[in-house]
Amino acid sequence: MDSHSAEYLLQVRELQLNSLFELIKSINENASEDDLYKIYKFIIHSIHKIDRLALFVKEDDWIYKVGYGNKAQLADLGLPPQVLAFRETHQITSQDELGHCAEFDTLIPIKHKGQVLAYVLIGQPERIDAHDLDFVATLSNIIIVAIENKKLVRKQVLQEIMDQQLSIAKDVQTLLFPKRLPYDDRLRVVASYLPHHSVGGDYYDFLEINRDRFLLCVADVSGKGVPAAILMSNFQAALRILVRQHSSLQQIVEELNDLIMVNSQGENYITAFFAEYDFRYRTMTYINAGHNPPFMLTPDGQIRSLSEGTTILGGFAQLPFLQIQTINNLGSFLFFGFTDGFIETYNDAGEALGVDQLMEFVIQNQHLDQKILHERLIRHLIQFKGKQAYVDDITLLSCRVTNKGVR
Repeated sequence: MDSHSAEYLLQVRELQLNSLFELIKSINENASEDDLYKIYKFIIHSIHKIDRLALFVKEDDWIYKVGYGNKAQLADLGLPPQVLAFRETHQITSQDELGHCAEFDTLIPIKHKGQVLAYVLIGQPERIDAHDLDFVATLSNIIIVAIENKKLVRKQVLQEIMDQQLSIAKDVQTLLFPKRLPYDDRLRVVASYLPHHSVGGDYYDFLEINRDRFLLCVADVSGKGVPAAILMSNFQAALRILVRQHSSLQQIVEELNDLIMVNSQGENYITAFFAEYDFRYRTMTYINAGHNPPFMLTPDGQIRSLSEGTTILGGFAQLPFLQIQTINNLGSFLFFGFTDGFIETYNDAGEALGVDQLMEFVIQNQHLDQKILHERLIRHLIQFKGKQAYVDDITLLSCRVTNKGVR
């Protein structure tokens, strides 16, 4: 049958139309991307005037997805950057200098909402007519947009899963914090927590061991989401059990390290600060496990950074250079602990707030009621950051002891 006869052309158009219907049916039946590319290749191959095909799709880079009849190894060579200059269908000439894509005759950009998602390159022994060219463009557009929609659906599902995980993690994180903190003439503990839009692993705690002793803890787990929240919940539960089982702060920290090593398998770690105070002997014993050093102010004007201890928990099977520090004759003091979200908040000039500015603010305002001090610190932070977003969760924990004798 003459390839230019009306009957032949009618049969070709009918086949092409049926091919489109079959492709749309496969899309509606949620065929895989690989199957859709196979169908696409089969349909293009059925157009006898096309003996070469290459389809490049934009992902992180331009990826060769399907083709046939090519001399060059296009999967390895990739898409020549010169191709990106073309945003409309173009008949390739020797002047285009398209390198290994010069063997093709026609280049068809596939666009959606003004953005080029793919390039189709075809070669034909005889010039393809405008109708067949339109069919290739239409077929390519249908399959590329369908696959792009599949990607968007996957992203949406993943985002919904992440949002659900973050919601669970926020609930878990909130349950970790103590419901009530002491606030009387002898002992005042105040905490401020500003959650980031994604869940971090900030944690603080106050544990009354007995009538004369209490323990403070500030910690931060690496990572985000549910895994971080679960690890921190395990940490909290273990800490509360160990505090009641052991009299040694060193034993508590070593067993917490063992727990984190087992539970995190080296994927997460925790920085933490532990301080135990004894009203009877007016002593504070502490271990800093890789955390931002808290500081302490005493009535005689001394400022002490509490940095001694060991490294992060969960990084080593045995904690290196573990040192327990004891401060004696500590009748009254103001302790201030924090997580890195506070000091690593940046302003519009790209400057971090830093420890020095935090310390200076606390020193200048230490005479204030602690709750007011926390409120003003948060206000100061908000003014400092300007239009910048918080980069992490923010936790502040202060403790003021006014030792008026043994209970």
